[in-house]
Amino acid sequence: MLLRTFFRPIIIHRNRKELLRFSSSVAEATSSESTESSTDESDLPVRMENPFRKERVQCVLCKHQISPDYKNVKLLSQFQSPFTGRIYGRHITGLCKKMQRKVEQEIVKAQKSVLMGTVTKDVQFFKDPKLFDPERPIRPHKY
Repeated sequence: MLLRTFFRPIIIHRNRKELLRFSSSVAEATSSESTESSTDESDLPVRMENPFRKERVQCVLCKHQISPDYKNVKLLSQFQSPFTGRIYGRHITGLCKKMQRKVEQEIVKAQKSVLMGTVTKDVQFFKDPKLFDPERPIRPHKY
């Protein structure tokens, strides 16, 4: 039984003409192989998006393109505790860094211009629909 070897023998060429002739014959052989493989494209993998990729989660304000303003006290009061007047953190509100910082700045601005209370939330905003549940934060907090 004969075994075929797929290795090409190493040939040492004595002059440059033989080397050029050998390299051109190898190039022709590889180019003919590549044209045969390019015609059969049924074996190639299908291009598609990753089906396991999670959708990018956006914060409530970014999703609806709402920019917080110190005059919109009804919106800002949603991010303030009704009992202590403390501003809820990012892990509770679910806002992105940029919007959380903006909301905090606008709440402070509204408090300085006496549109919002600093210690308690205004009573007229107690029954507003909630944007998030402070009792069930996205990430657990230490208190």
